[in-house]
Amino acid sequence: MIVDCCKGIGKAARYFAMLLAVLYSLSLAPQVYAGGIQTLDVVEVTDTTENLVGAADSANEGTAPREEVLSRPWSRVGELLEVTPGLIVTQHSGEGKANQYFLRGVNLDHGTDLRLTIDGMLCNERTNAHGQGYCDLNFMIPELISNIQYRKGPYYADYGDFSSVGAIDVYYVDTLTQGIAQATVGFDGYERGLLADSIKLGNGNLLGAVEYVHNNGPWVNPADFRKINGVLRYTFGDAKDRFTFAGMAYTSQGVATNQVAERAVDEGLISRFGTLDPSDFTFTRRYSLSGAWQHTTANSLTKANIYIIDKTMQLFSNFTYFLDDPIHGDQFEQWDRRTTSAFNASHTWTGNWGGHEVENTVGTQLQNDNIFVGLNHTEDRQLLTVWRNDHVVETSEAAYFQNTFHWFDKFRTEAGIRVELLQISDRSETANSGRTSDSIALPKLNLIFGPWAKTEFYINLGEGFHSNDARSTIDTSVPVSDPQAGPNQPVQPLVRSKGYEIGARTAIIPGLESSLTFFRLHFDSELEWEGDKGETSPGRPSQRTGFEFANYYNPTPWLTIDFDLAYTKARSLGPQVPVQYGTLTVYGNYIPGAVEGVGSLGVTLHDYGPFFGSVRVRYLGGYPLTEDNSQHEGHSTLLEANIGYKFSKHVSVVLQGTNLLNSKASDIAYYYTSRLPGEPAEGVNDRHFKPVEPINARLSLIYYF
Repeated sequence: MIVDCCKGIGKAARYFAMLLAVLYSLSLAPQVYAGGIQTLDVVEVTDTTENLVGAADSANEGTAPREEVLSRPWSRVGELLEVTPGLIVTQHSGEGKANQYFLRGVNLDHGTDLRLTIDGMLCNERTNAHGQGYCDLNFMIPELISNIQYRKGPYYADYGDFSSVGAIDVYYVDTLTQGIAQATVGFDGYERGLLADSIKLGNGNLLGAVEYVHNNGPWVNPADFRKINGVLRYTFGDAKDRFTFAGMAYTSQGVATNQVAERAVDEGLISRFGTLDPSDFTFTRRYSLSGAWQHTTANSLTKANIYIIDKTMQLFSNFTYFLDDPIHGDQFEQWDRRTTSAFNASHTWTGNWGGHEVENTVGTQLQNDNIFVGLNHTEDRQLLTVWRNDHVVETSEAAYFQNTFHWFDKFRTEAGIRVELLQISDRSETANSGRTSDSIALPKLNLIFGPWAKTEFYINLGEGFHSNDARSTIDTSVPVSDPQAGPNQPVQPLVRSKGYEIGARTAIIPGLESSLTFFRLHFDSELEWEGDKGETSPGRPSQRTGFEFANYYNPTPWLTIDFDLAYTKARSLGPQVPVQYGTLTVYGNYIPGAVEGVGSLGVTLHDYGPFFGSVRVRYLGGYPLTEDNSQHEGHSTLLEANIGYKFSKHVSVVLQGTNLLNSKASDIAYYYTSRLPGEPAEGVNDRHFKPVEPINARLSLIYYF
């Protein structure tokens, strides 16, 4: 691991030298244009969900400020991303694993096609042991969030891999107005402690936080989940010229209760919160170092960030029980050790071309992933057979250009182009090795009309992509884990997507901002879930058509109401192909896991005297479980709330409740073949589900100093 880390640091150092050369050349860009000098505002993410008319480039983007994020009740930290209208965040396993995401009719698994960054660092992981784009946000500390910015669709040149459906950026604060000491206790052995503060140090500010969490959950087999999390962040400079350096450390482990076969519950073998393999387990460790720089002049802005992440993950899962191995069982271990190094740089300048205001941005993004990844057959976490053992190196280089042109007072365009190159090397001990590469060019165009009467209209067109697992782009061997499958067929490294949408945003009613979007999204290849292997594979082309309606209403300074509604029709394209579920063959164009409709309603009370709180209702619509829709998951409705009281400016108490209706719904459901002891050798087709956790309560005591 030390050698791997040193290699990653060396790579990062070479990238940093390249970055300095790029920034030096950008600094030579002319500062004066024909028509005079135009002042460029410091590019800060400050617009809120109720202040975007005249500033946004589409109807699907927004920023949730710190107060809005922290007002929400949450069970897992990833659920805070639901400030993004239309996004649903769930979980198909126990604690410590990446969340499951749904947006725009796409089952995003653990992060595929939803690009997520925290403090400038990309969280999605290429060629992860558990799934392409795997994004574990458990190291995020809510109290450090400054704001969350979201954008949907492949319309933005500065977003690359995994951003076809959307991109979410979480920003941390530089300072805290008060230190925070918090203790939380709750049902099922939940404990959380947090200590965070910032101090003036030299010419800058030092921010520090440490968090401890323990949780057993409602499971018959207690999770005994524990995590320790820490952040140290130093910022100096002002709004125009600033530097930030940060270090983060996180580790967690716990027993994992995965989805279970419905028949096992119906037959009384286990309860809804039981498990069919009590040895399933998860372990994660993550360290990171990062730095960011920003320089602003009268008409230009230069930004750059660099980071290195060292991460280890180990998952033990058993989804099919005794289908493949009736003696030892089907548990498998997925392990992943990686060092990721990256830097991003951009330069924006404004000018006047022929009497028209313009803004241009050029940028570069480089990333290297040095990955050791494996798949083993295990029993009770003990190794039986090595199925896969690979050393993968992926390097990507991207450049983009974006131009905003004000043609008339009420019409502007944003046009961009992004070029991406991906190079892959795979040295495998259990399959064939090799190298491959791929490149892609992605045009983007946004047309913005208005505003008229505080109303703006948008037309957005663009192309995006997601990368495939590096092993699947090279491997032609017969899978050790499934010798009946026959030789693998290599797939294309980069898969194109295309998006189109029209939308409008209005603030004509005082205090209310509403947006309406109609969209269509096309994938050249759909990533499909294979429940019997616990992995994804490239599938048929697909298309999604739908709409989103989002509202944010602030009638008084102490009350906020938000309401979101979205519907998507998702279908596979081209000739129907047979899909096998054990001995059952189905045909159809439905996409398993493609949620049809989602909605949410929230009412938030802001400092009404000493009281504050929030009540939220979340609706998750049904979705097909098979391609012919003969198996279908029903809808669910969840109610959650919190209420707080400020005893003084230093002491507050918060009571939070989740699933207050005690819904018996599922967080996630799949349909596939599994085998319980005593069942036929070919197994049984069944619905497998992860139940929503029952009614829960947590009480927090917070001291501000």
